[in-house]
Amino acid sequence: METKAFRIYKIGGPSVLKWETVDVPPPGEREVLIRHKIIGLNLADIYRRRGIYKMPMPNGLGNEAVGVIEQIGKGVRGFKVGDRVGYIGGSPFDAYSQRRIARADNLILLPDSVSDRVAAASLLKGITAQYLLTDAYRVKKSDTILVHAAAGGVGSIMCQWAGHIGAKVIGIVSSEDKAKFARRNGCHHTIVTRKPSFSKHIKEITNNKGVNVVYDSVGKLTWDESIASLCLRGTMISFGSASGEPPSVNIAATGALGSPFMARCALVNYTTSRRELLDRARSLFTVIESNVVKISIKQRYPLAEAPQAQKDMESRKTTGSTILIP
Repeated sequence: METKAFRIYKIGGPSVLKWETVDVPPPGEREVLIRHKIIGLNLADIYRRRGIYKMPMPNGLGNEAVGVIEQIGKGVRGFKVGDRVGYIGGSPFDAYSQRRIARADNLILLPDSVSDRVAAASLLKGITAQYLLTDAYRVKKSDTILVHAAAGGVGSIMCQWAGHIGAKVIGIVSSEDKAKFARRNGCHHTIVTRKPSFSKHIKEITNNKGVNVVYDSVGKLTWDESIASLCLRGTMISFGSASGEPPSVNIAATGALGSPFMARCALVNYTTSRRELLDRARSLFTVIESNVVKISIKQRYPLAEAPQAQKDMESRKTTGSTILIP
């Protein structure tokens, strides 16, 4: 069987993505053939294309999609032909395709109450938000938190979810339009800036106390100001590198900064078993079904236009979630 898919042979700009006709083999043991219906676009796709996240070449791209099972290999249990499924990982990267082979143990069976588009726009981002708010740092009702890129896919989910918990949410965005979007999605305060200078505003908002936790997906440019925004013994959570990797930390010097706790969090370390993956997915589906979290799909592109979609995301033209349609 043949299908259309993107292939990447070297790191670089969006032009290195090549739309090709490729062969799809029959599913092997514990594998299934999926026909994709919707693909989620994520910053991690861009990081891999640019070489920030390493992967072997040549390769496909993308690790979040929703589709229908068309064939089942030997040893597959719990799934059948026709099932609606999604996934947020697995190897190789091949979400940017019309059809693919995937391992059954990476799949999430989708409830009828969650549409294909909502699932593809929220699985990776929503499960990321879930572990950040409940495990990386457990947000409490009395907390004040700072969320970078608050109008983005992960940020908009985090702001709604944290607000439901009862926390006060401060969001950093790059434009007034994004500030309005962030406030509609649970931000109590927004800071509009394209410059890495915001800790003074944070201290003003918090009566000079600082925030309990910073969720920083930007990295290099915002690291120092994020640390300066923390309260005494606050928590610094790094989970992205949009501006480059954060600087190395002299741990001895952090005592003078209020003894912050620091962690670099990665989704792979919070979905270490199938049970953990499914538990987090169920938690996400619960807040979607109850309208605690509403998924904003603000951009839609044909799959073949994925390079343009990535270009728009890199240039900060997007808000909320972005999906690709085969």
